[in-house]
Amino acid sequence: MEALEAKNKERKEFELAELHSLEQKFLSAQQWKMDYRAHEKWEHYLRCDGRPDPTVLQEINTFMSLWREDQNEDIQLVMEKGGQVLNLIEKLHLLLLDTPPNEITEKETVQYQESILELQNLLHQKYNRATEKLLKTAHVHEDSDPGNMQAVIKDKNVTFCIWANLKKKVRLKNHTFSDVQHGFDLPKPLAVSSVAVRILHTHYDHVSPLWLQHQGVPKLEVSDGKELTLDSKDNIEVPEEDEEKSREPNMSAEEEMEEVCSDGRKSNILFEENSNSIADINETEEETEKKSEILDIPSQAQDPLVKEERSEKREAITGESIVDLQQFVPVGGVYHIDALQLPPQVKEIKDWSMVELQDGLESYSYPPEAAEDATCPPLQITLRLPDNVMYFEDPVIARWDAAGQQWRTDGISNITYARQEKSITFEMGAFYTVALFQNAHLNVPYQAWELQPTGTDEALLTVSTSFAVIQIQIKAALAEVRAYQQMALVASAFAFAWSKWNTEAGHEQVVFKVSEHLTADSVKDKDWCLCMFNGQKAQKLKISETSEAFSDELEEGAEFHSTLYHMLKDFASKDAIAKVEAANFLFIDSVYQLLLATRVLTYS
Repeated sequence: MEALEAKNKERKEFELAELHSLEQKFLSAQQWKMDYRAHEKWEHYLRCDGRPDPTVLQEINTFMSLWREDQNEDIQLVMEKGGQVLNLIEKLHLLLLDTPPNEITEKETVQYQESILELQNLLHQKYNRATEKLLKTAHVHEDSDPGNMQAVIKDKNVTFCIWANLKKKVRLKNHTFSDVQHGFDLPKPLAVSSVAVRILHTHYDHVSPLWLQHQGVPKLEVSDGKELTLDSKDNIEVPEEDEEKSREPNMSAEEEMEEVCSDGRKSNILFEENSNSIADINETEEETEKKSEILDIPSQAQDPLVKEERSEKREAITGESIVDLQQFVPVGGVYHIDALQLPPQVKEIKDWSMVELQDGLESYSYPPEAAEDATCPPLQITLRLPDNVMYFEDPVIARWDAAGQQWRTDGISNITYARQEKSITFEMGAFYTVALFQNAHLNVPYQAWELQPTGTDEALLTVSTSFAVIQIQIKAALAEVRAYQQMALVASAFAFAWSKWNTEAGHEQVVFKVSEHLTADSVKDKDWCLCMFNGQKAQKLKISETSEAFSDELEEGAEFHSTLYHMLKDFASKDAIAKVEAANFLFIDSVYQLLLATRVLTYS
């Protein structure tokens, strides 16, 4: 052992130097990411397509102001704009998660978090206003048979299911939205009332992060003293416009902190959505206490009243009816189930459309405040769960408690989960925002795992759990980059062009038109064929540009190939292949660099 220890000391310096040389690749990757972020900002500037850069405060504020003032609240347009808003929110989240601490300032972090909150608020405001506009013209969507109004509008991010009780008949108290198989059975008092029911399914979750803010995380401020708030009360009421508040000279930092913490509707800025651990919270509190000592500001931990209040909050988390987000995670989005006052209907008088104006969308109170809960029967809800979501165990269904800023399981009863039909039926004493939860650790501990190389700069990670075997393929080269390389190799004899099906094929593959072309004339429409390529497999498609729907079915007689060149070779002439083989390397490189710079497959 002494000889081995001596030998280890001799080569330790050499081994560390050799390891350090390999570790330079981490620095290279970090530099590449930094260059990529700078390149993306430059590409955004060059595109000049009207979309804001979410990291530029002036641009994002202008974007929100213009949309807030836009009176066109057609539900389809709102959903389309909502997709852009969600994309901006996602970009900001990725920046907060992926940017190294030395590349982002505290002020920028606060700015991004504030922008996320304001975008989320504005998006829900627009959903409510679009709902109000739709309900004002409920008669347009009236069913011919029962005579009530129903509408289902959906895209990849959100599903609107809206029903309005126009006939007010007891026998029409239950309804199923056939397009999505969501349904409800109303209590008799609601079946004869001027009420509308909305099931708004957001395939994302902007609700659960509010739980973290309510756990006593110290408030951050931007340099001008602006206080970041989020109105998290009843989701039906349109939140008030955000207001800037400057700290008054005679208000101490301690008083201001207590004011914010005591108001349930005021909350801290949004931290990373997945950082729901108490350890993170404690660490943040400790850091704030240290900073408070330096600035001579009394910390919350030193205030006995605030400390006692936080202790009560921590104890409340352990309650049986409260969902602990450290143990459970929402799966499948959030369902906002609301009862709404049916607004005054539009009246057509000659060439005029007249409608009574009211102050926003109003919720319908059920059970009534004067009534006792025992006298009000519950309502029954059925939700058809998304096909792209897998529940390994029967999901836990919970309602959002806006006052306590937490998910709760009380108030929901008689739950029936149909695994095969992928639906869940339950009863509620009132209208709530609900979500379905799974145990975050049900696949832990892993039963086995394996990481193996499958090629140059390629690897396959396999993780075996109690419920599933998950395979994650890791590649260095993107399908887009390989497509440009191989298009450049044959560009001397083949023409390529844009295809409308490229957007339908998904992010993992590209679709474009291709044709052998040995003359200087334009390619005729009949000569084009469609090709799909994912970096590993090229195939000639059966569909054409004029087909009614996208399909990845192979053309009759065609075969799969690992390269674009070999796929084209199946139907290319000898002259075309000879021209490809004789192409000058500088020409090939120029085509490749041009395609890579313009990224025609991504931006079309």
